[in-house]
Amino acid sequence: MSNSVSQRLAAEAIGTGFLLATVVGSGIMAENLAGGNTALALLGNTIATGAILVVLILVFGPISGAHFNPAVSLAFLIKRELPAAQFVPYLAAQVVGGLAGVLAAHVMFDLPTIQVSMTQRTGIGQWTGELVASFGLVSVIIGCLRFRPETVPFAVGLFITAGYWFTSSTSFANPAVTIARGFTDTFSGIHPSDILPFVLVQFAGAALSVAVFRWLLAERNDSGSAD
Repeated sequence: MSNSVSQRLAAEAIGTGFLLATVVGSGIMAENLAGGNTALALLGNTIATGAILVVLILVFGPISGAHFNPAVSLAFLIKRELPAAQFVPYLAAQVVGGLAGVLAAHVMFDLPTIQVSMTQRTGIGQWTGELVASFGLVSVIIGCLRFRPETVPFAVGLFITAGYWFTSSTSFANPAVTIARGFTDTFSGIHPSDILPFVLVQFAGAALSVAVFRWLLAERNDSGSAD
């Protein structure tokens, strides 16, 4: 990437902001229109989130890599594809952008700007869901970048679309998203006390994916074992 650090950080902040505006805004719209049908509300939230991820990665990928996710940034740091000096700035841009996206969603729907979620999301089942979701998301990115890099936007969007439905946690898979969703008492919220365990297992899932794919993609010697 030839863009300056400030351009990359701006892309990460803007992209994460649009992602959270979509997650929260579509959740509000879906709940308003679903007439109490939670499954229908979740479906509306799912489709919008998967779709915006494809668009955002296509737009911002050439500028910043389109991480929009501290767990993804951690994976690229471990792989030495993100300079260590840029890791914390990337995280800060993602978190700030995510919070701005939540505030924008509240303003758009005439809701109180500052909120704290009351939705409890905790327990072994939910934490396992986040571990699986984060491992899967990073695995999709690493695998596609290795073999079919042009498919990354679509693969990520589809994985998160599926993850909303096959994981117990509805696949946050993103520390910045998790933090930001702590500040909306709407359909997509998470109680602030539940944020830290989610974030820890998200980072663990990302690191585990890097380790597994380092082995899976290792070159083989003539005996068939990894070098």
